[in-house]
Amino acid sequence: MIEILPDKAVSIRQGEEPNLANLENYLKTNVSDFGKIIEIKQFPGGYSNLTFQIVCDNREYVLRRAPLGANIKSAHDMGREFKVLSILGKHYEAIPKVDIYCEDIEVIGAPFYLMEKVNGVILRAKNAKSYDFPKEKWEHLSKTLVDNLAQLHQIDIESTGLISMGKPEGYVDRQVAGWIDRYEKSKTDELPQMNIVATWLNNNKPRPQKYAFLHNDFKYDNVVFDTNLTKILAVLDWEMATVGDPLMDLGATLAYWCEKESGDFMKTMNITWLTGNLNRNEIVERYSKKTQTDVSDILFYYIFGLYKNATIIQQIYARWKAGLTKDPRFEMLIFGVKELANLAESAIVKKSI
Repeated sequence: MIEILPDKAVSIRQGEEPNLANLENYLKTNVSDFGKIIEIKQFPGGYSNLTFQIVCDNREYVLRRAPLGANIKSAHDMGREFKVLSILGKHYEAIPKVDIYCEDIEVIGAPFYLMEKVNGVILRAKNAKSYDFPKEKWEHLSKTLVDNLAQLHQIDIESTGLISMGKPEGYVDRQVAGWIDRYEKSKTDELPQMNIVATWLNNNKPRPQKYAFLHNDFKYDNVVFDTNLTKILAVLDWEMATVGDPLMDLGATLAYWCEKESGDFMKTMNITWLTGNLNRNEIVERYSKKTQTDVSDILFYYIFGLYKNATIIQQIYARWKAGLTKDPRFEMLIFGVKELANLAESAIVKKSI
């Protein structure tokens, strides 16, 4: 039997340490029964918001804050993410409970929120070679993932009040225009493929879908499985959640969903290329059956997902190149932008996901 260890925090990266005295004083004052902080560590995964584990003498917590050097109006909004979790937690069981949101930047230098630590397993791409599961296990995991996404999209956004978390009218148009603009503002290298894909997206917008609540970053390393890998305990990282076309959410998942022939960078993003996982077409077929959704325009959503991911990576790379962040992982991200741009252009040519 393969032993799967829970996701572990490590020593905090230099320069990203929160002010411990300020933090402990604030939390003791504002969080009921908050104990003495014994240890703070950092979860090393991800390229966006900073996530810390706080170990107290009576409980463990997770703290989320925006990354250093971030200045993106609609992203990294900790207050909004806290509100999403607060509302959604009443209607969607796979979610961590939140404790408090702090907007006072004097505490640790940025707004943050505190939530419970969900103990379980996060399947990360960097550990892919150690996940020697039978193909039946991967089939179960990938089906569980897509079924959970389908469940999220079937929540009634009107009766739950989730409709207040977005502006669904014109969502696809705004997303296409917004992400093209974000790419242009963060561009550091000339990549003709990104121009080709942007033009194609503007000329191939799909028919409208019924609105749903979207996670917008739904993938293996944003979910916590139980230690037996049978069910999802919690979905994490809701910073881009909103209300809109649910196939934009599925497209985002597909854009991460690498297969055996995917390039090296794609395989650093997910573990879906391991034998037994459903492929992209099977994911779409299962989602369509679960939600009774017309998926005939899925190529658009997949290509948009690739373009958006490339832009997110470009924004991070641009912050690194400007010296706003020192994380050494970011130096090579421009090669990821190129790989995703090439993949999107290829999908246009092949007319296939």
